[in-house]
Amino acid sequence: MTDGNEHAEPGTTRTDPGSHTGSQPVPGAVRWPGPGPQQFPRPAQSTGTLRAGGVRNLPGRLSVRLRLTALYGLLFFMAGALLLFVMSVLVANILGNIKVIGFGISDAEAAAWQHAFVEQTMQRLVVRSLIALAGVGILALILGYFVADRALSPLQRVTATARRLSESTLHERIALEGPDDEIKELADTFDAMLERLGQAFDSQRRFVANASHELRTPLAINRTLLEVALGDEEVSDDLRTVGRTLLATNARHERLIEGLLLLARSERELTTRTPVDLAEVATTVLENAARREHDNDVVTHRELASGTALGDPVLLEHLVSNLVDNGIKHNDDGGEVWIRTGVLDGYATVQVENTGPTVPAYEVERLFEPFRRLNADRVESAKGAGLGLSIVRSVVLAHRGTVYATSRAGGGLIITIRLPLAQPAA
Repeated sequence: MTDGNEHAEPGTTRTDPGSHTGSQPVPGAVRWPGPGPQQFPRPAQSTGTLRAGGVRNLPGRLSVRLRLTALYGLLFFMAGALLLFVMSVLVANILGNIKVIGFGISDAEAAAWQHAFVEQTMQRLVVRSLIALAGVGILALILGYFVADRALSPLQRVTATARRLSESTLHERIALEGPDDEIKELADTFDAMLERLGQAFDSQRRFVANASHELRTPLAINRTLLEVALGDEEVSDDLRTVGRTLLATNARHERLIEGLLLLARSERELTTRTPVDLAEVATTVLENAARREHDNDVVTHRELASGTALGDPVLLEHLVSNLVDNGIKHNDDGGEVWIRTGVLDGYATVQVENTGPTVPAYEVERLFEPFRRLNADRVESAKGAGLGLSIVRSVVLAHRGTVYATSRAGGGLIITIRLPLAQPAA
C-alpha cells in the first residue's frame, strides 16, 4: 500500500490518507451505509408484523390455526343452536301439558294463565340459554385455538426445519417422535427427501472436487513446460508470444479450478469453528492485495473495527478476499473501494463498497450465480471466471449468515455480510 499523497504505479492499490492504515482496529471508526434490499439467504417470513409495544398485528391471510379455530367455533355454535332449539321444543311441549287447577277459576282463565306461564318461562329459558351459549362458545374458541396449536405443532416443527435448511445444512432431520399418524408420515417423508437431496449434493460436490483435482495436475505440468520453454534464450519471438498467451490461458484455467475447489469446499458443513476477528482478516487481505498487480489504479479506504465471528478462518479470508478483488477488478481506473468491519445490529459485519459501472437493481442478485458477470455470461474473461460472488454466497450460507447487495448511487456495488457473533468465553 502506498500513501494517498504519492502517485501509485499502475496496477496497485492506494490507501486513503485519512484512513486507518494500522493493523489495530479503531473503535467507532465505521460508518455503515444501510444494507441493500437484496439479501441471500432471505430470512423466514413471519405470519404477522409487530407494532410498537410488541403487539402482533393480524396476518395478511388466515393461518391454518385460525381457520381451524374458526371451524371449531362454528361447529360448536351450530351444535349449541340445534341443541337449544330441540331443548326449547321439548320444554315447550312439556310445559304445554301442564294444567292450571284452582277453585273458582274458569277454563278460559286457566288457559290464559297457562299460556302466560309458558311464554314467560320459554322467554327466560331462551335468553339465559343464549347467554350461556355465548359464554361457553367464547371459551370453546379459546380452547379450540390452543388445541389447534397443539395439533399443528409438529407441522410447525417441519416448517421451522425447512426454513433453516440450506445446501450446507441438509444433514439436519426432523426426527419426529409420536404416534404413527399422518403428520409423522409427512415428517418421515420429508426426512427421506432430505436424505436423497443430501446424497445428491454430496455426489455433485465430490464430482466437482475430484474433477478439479484431476485437472490441476495437467495444468501444473503445462505451466511448468511453458515456463521452461520460455526460459530458453533460443526461442523465437513468435513462439515466445504464443507461449506467453498459452501461459496466461493456463493461469486463467488454474484460477477457475481453484475457484471450483473452493466453491465445493464452502458448500460443505463447516468442520472448523473458531473465533475470527474480521478486522484482522481484512487487514491481511488488503496487505496481500497491495502486493499483487492489478489492471487498474484504485484507492482503498479502510474503516476497520473489531467484529469477531465464529467460523472457518480460511473460508472467511477467501470471503473477504473475493469481495475486495471484486471491488478492485470491476472498477474504473482511479476508482475507490471502501472496506468496513465491525459489529452492526448484533452481527459481525464486513462491508465492501466500490465505484465502477452502474449495476441495474434487477442484475444484482444474478451476480451471485456461478459464472455470472455484469453484461456477460461466459467463462472467458480476463477479470476472472465469475465465481467470486458465488463463493461469497456459499461461505455465508455455510456460516449461517446473510449477504446484502445493492447498487451504489453513481455506479458500483455495496455488499454487506452479516455473520453470527462469536460468544465470549465464560
